[in-house]
Amino acid sequence: MTGYSTLHVTPGDDRVVVALNRPEQRNAINAAMVAELHRVCADIESHPRVLIVTGTGADFAAGADIAELRGRGRDEALAGINRSVFDRIASLPLPTIAAVEGNALGGGAELTYACDLRVAGAGARFGNPEPGLGILAAAGASYRLADLVGKSMAKQVILGARVIDAQTALRCGLVGEVVADGTALATACGWTDRIVRQSSLALRLSKAVLDAQSAHPLLDDIAQAVLFESPDKSERMTRFLERKTS
Repeated sequence: MTGYSTLHVTPGDDRVVVALNRPEQRNAINAAMVAELHRVCADIESHPRVLIVTGTGADFAAGADIAELRGRGRDEALAGINRSVFDRIASLPLPTIAAVEGNALGGGAELTYACDLRVAGAGARFGNPEPGLGILAAAGASYRLADLVGKSMAKQVILGARVIDAQTALRCGLVGEVVADGTALATACGWTDRIVRQSSLALRLSKAVLDAQSAHPLLDDIAQAVLFESPDKSERMTRFLERKTS
């Protein structure tokens, strides 16, 4: 996958690793990066794989590009420029992982919230300082962060201007693991090694039912019915039983 100016994209058979690549701007998310993230999503939608997102340099992403934001008006806000790509990432068929080093602030934090899983280096920090700039955290924080950490913590971050460190993020469930600085990507790749050993179809349907917005017993039953008829299920259970009796 070539032709990217704001991302470094490393595709593989079972995963795509994307590094936000504007280190001089602390990986601030601009319109060009949004367009390139849409390209990555289109590729993964056509050939489902795990997505790992990380940052180049010291930070994951220190926010959206303020110079661009300052020039945006009502029409750009209604277009949901950043929100639309984060929603698309959240809807990718297989699990997505944010490997966070340094600052994940503003739009950078919202990109991590859009991922299914997060691993943080010890120096990672998460926050949404948008109200201090006179705007809303409108790229998913208002509806994703409370789901991830509870409304009280979400209000502390968004309304109270609280920046939470890696250990606090671990305690409140925002991240699944805190690792030594510089090793978040390697840990995310290790998680992916474990994930891709599972059934791809079972992962896709499990993610769909987990992300459903209300109680959904019939949806669970339908998804299970599809899996019960899959050759992969029969093969995996046969291997399990053969190992158990050998």
